[in-house]
Amino acid sequence: MNALRTRIAGLGCLVFALSAATATAEVRLPSVLGDRMVLQRGAALPFWGWASPGEEVTVSIGRNAASAVADSEGRWRLALAPMAAGGSHTVVVQGENTIELVDVLVGEVWVASGQSNMKWPLRRTDDADMEALRANLPPMRLFTVPQVTTQERQDDTEARWEVCTTATALDFSAVAYYFGRRLHETLDVPVGILFTAWGGTPAEAWTRREALEAEPELAPLLSRWDEAVASYDPDQAEREHARALAEWEREEEQAKAKGRNPPRRPRRVNPVTSQHRPAGLYNGMIAPLVPYAIRGAIWYQGEANASRAHQYRTVFPTMIRNWRRDWGQGNFPFYWVQLANFMPVKEQPADDEWAELREAQSLTLAEPNTGEAVIIDLGMASNIHPTNKRDVANRLARRALAHDYGYAIPYSGPRFASLEKRGSQIELRFEHVEDGLVAYDAQPLRGFAIAGKDRKWVWAEAEIIAPDRVSLRSPEVPEPVAVRYGWASNPICNLYGGSGQPASPFRTDDWPGITVGKH
Repeated sequence: MNALRTRIAGLGCLVFALSAATATAEVRLPSVLGDRMVLQRGAALPFWGWASPGEEVTVSIGRNAASAVADSEGRWRLALAPMAAGGSHTVVVQGENTIELVDVLVGEVWVASGQSNMKWPLRRTDDADMEALRANLPPMRLFTVPQVTTQERQDDTEARWEVCTTATALDFSAVAYYFGRRLHETLDVPVGILFTAWGGTPAEAWTRREALEAEPELAPLLSRWDEAVASYDPDQAEREHARALAEWEREEEQAKAKGRNPPRRPRRVNPVTSQHRPAGLYNGMIAPLVPYAIRGAIWYQGEANASRAHQYRTVFPTMIRNWRRDWGQGNFPFYWVQLANFMPVKEQPADDEWAELREAQSLTLAEPNTGEAVIIDLGMASNIHPTNKRDVANRLARRALAHDYGYAIPYSGPRFASLEKRGSQIELRFEHVEDGLVAYDAQPLRGFAIAGKDRKWVWAEAEIIAPDRVSLRSPEVPEPVAVRYGWASNPICNLYGGSGQPASPFRTDDWPGITVGKH
């Protein structure tokens, strides 16, 4: 009996070994290469995956075919020739086994990433019920990357392409949905959105560690995290959390007894596994998409970096360059949303973290092929997640349609160009004014502040004196030297261009802000 059991066990091990050997020989693809995907038109089409070392793999879409041999680690990669928009196609992957990917379209592919305002679902936005009635769009496809943070670079993710329907759209990113819809309806081609976002996360978490290490200015940021990880004691952290929780429970009872809102429940903080840790989200949520062929990326983030806005001047362009370098598709379009207006209105001009973050975003326009959607008129003072996401997406889409698809439409509101002093007045010149500068609702211009050498800011009297020029003065500042516009978390300002888009906040001084030196 024991001998029989031994033979059965041995046979089982043999079957298992043969199955494992067969499994290692099978060609396998990452999930982003799957049924119902959209391939980027007019671009070389990378395909990659795994097979047995030395195994030849052929990928074909009709007569468009290419082959590659798996390397010593079982990895292979090839590229199909560019294709025109259309479909439906079947992709055949042939090695020791055969994979068929069905209902594949060719059109325009964009990455949509960032934090909670990019993640904000359609169902929680203005007129979501009405939009849902028209969200059945078979040529539009959605790919949602699950939230994964890790310090080890991942080469795959657990996700699949879905057809855009009422059901799938309602829980998809509202900004990404509206952006994709606008492109699909205008271009009349299929559109695919690779959506990867996580609320409350900073830009450094979306950037490869090596890229951050190459920037000396970011050394304190990395050191702070490295020290937190090295000193983390899970037992001590659990004890501290228990004490904080007990204190919170007491404060909650007191607040309820007095009819007040209770304080926020304390959360466990583990720097080792935190989604805020540098590189974690790049490794888990961007790397698995590379090198899928894309047209470009849209980005809505910055709130989590506002307290370190000056540092964002380095972090943000570093992240963009990192993505472009790893994707290997050149300086693909990268468009972002400038922070919306939020928080109580300040009665007097003052330094402001959110204003400095917006400045850092605008300075990143120095990177090639970038663009910015200004939405200081679409926010909500009491809600960090403004519910009008359609107009946010429209402003992003304007940039893409004008720059990447050749449409002659305005894509930007006025932007500061130059300053000229004229005695006690300052004259500003703007670009992107279209049919001329206007004051919204025909009200007096608001939002401009001026200062003299004493660096004391006061509100300025502002007047449009030419289609592209504004004159400023104040009896309190007889010799003005600097100007700021919209310089607040929630600025009251009303300068627009003829296209109906607001002027971007700016300043002409280079005096140190309140976030300089914060890491």
